[in-house]
Amino acid sequence: MKTFEEKLDQYAEIVVKVGLNLQEGQRLLINSPIEAAPFTRKVTEHAYKNGCKRVFVEWTDTETNRIHLNNASEEVLKDNLPQWQIDMHESLVENNDCMLMVTGSDPNGFKGVPAERLMFVQKNAGERLEKVSKARLAGEVPWLIAGAPTAGWAKSVFPEKNETDAIEALWEAIFKTVRIDQPDPVAAWQEHGQTLVEKVNYLNEQKFKTLHYKSEGTDLSIDLHPEHVWIGGGHHSAFNTFYIPNMPTEEVFTAPLKEGVNGTVTSKKPLSAMGNIIENFTLSFKDGKVVDLKAEKGEDTLKQLLNIDEGMKYLGEVALVPYDSPISNSGIVFNNTLFDENASCHLALGMTISMNIPGADKLSKEELEAKGVNQSHGHTDFMIGSADLEIEAEYHDGKRIPLFTNGNWAI
Repeated sequence: MKTFEEKLDQYAEIVVKVGLNLQEGQRLLINSPIEAAPFTRKVTEHAYKNGCKRVFVEWTDTETNRIHLNNASEEVLKDNLPQWQIDMHESLVENNDCMLMVTGSDPNGFKGVPAERLMFVQKNAGERLEKVSKARLAGEVPWLIAGAPTAGWAKSVFPEKNETDAIEALWEAIFKTVRIDQPDPVAAWQEHGQTLVEKVNYLNEQKFKTLHYKSEGTDLSIDLHPEHVWIGGGHHSAFNTFYIPNMPTEEVFTAPLKEGVNGTVTSKKPLSAMGNIIENFTLSFKDGKVVDLKAEKGEDTLKQLLNIDEGMKYLGEVALVPYDSPISNSGIVFNNTLFDENASCHLALGMTISMNIPGADKLSKEELEAKGVNQSHGHTDFMIGSADLEIEAEYHDGKRIPLFTNGNWAI
């Protein structure tokens, strides 16, 4: 039986060696909640053991950020990134370094903060760090999102438990999702990665034209981009290392055609966005664009999310995840996109991941738009998978085959 410290150490090790696949001489920038300091220290230690040249840590604190959001002037919120911070991030691109985002902040941490003020900050960050975002999506900066509990997050997942027990329960759930409960976590990840590669290879061979989704509240058709490629499990960087951007990951994903989305889709899990929870929402699309929306909770936040820029009103990602998957079968709603998106088929509003379109990293924003590749300063996944989800895949000759039946792969 592994102790908590042994599990934490193994988790940090696979983040560095398997997730980031950090190479000797690279630098690493970690963005982490203050409450995740013990985990962040472990990652830092393993990074140096693995030959990292320098580890930088950007600490975040929800309460401090909340004070800033409520009290700073609107002018500051619209232009709140100092040049030194932009320069630091852009230097990672220039040197092909690595980035780790530790997710775990309270999903309700900004409840009550005017949604417009949150939008100002997110829009500004997207605009000022556009070069960095583009490099990440092109594989020039290996990156990873991994989770570590905070009290606010743990209590949102396990409200019936006291704070200590909730944090402990969330840690154990995270350890299972990243295969730390396996005797050899590295081997378990290699086996899992091969399973995803098999699905990717099949989908890329088929070259489907359109996916048709149907479930309760959903009747949606999505044209895939004519040049789309499917990706899953991990990516090869621009300098040919292999890294896994999400731990956990259960998805295979590709790029839609920007103006090829029509119909209505209903969310199946809560969405944590801009420090608020959005629940039970429906989006209606016409020629790719969201033309109507409604939400039982967080509708104002959803509206502001779509107002970051015009591209946030279009889709940038189509992802397939079987309903019968480890995270889904845990029965836990994590209130965190990293985990919940890997329990459910999902879509993303905003920026298309350039790796899904061959040669996209060499094209300008205008050229990509002309090709039907959505551009935006945001990228937000939302979950639509359920036990009753049916997906039909349509070929260019009009023939259709079942791709998902009762929420799971039909192939």
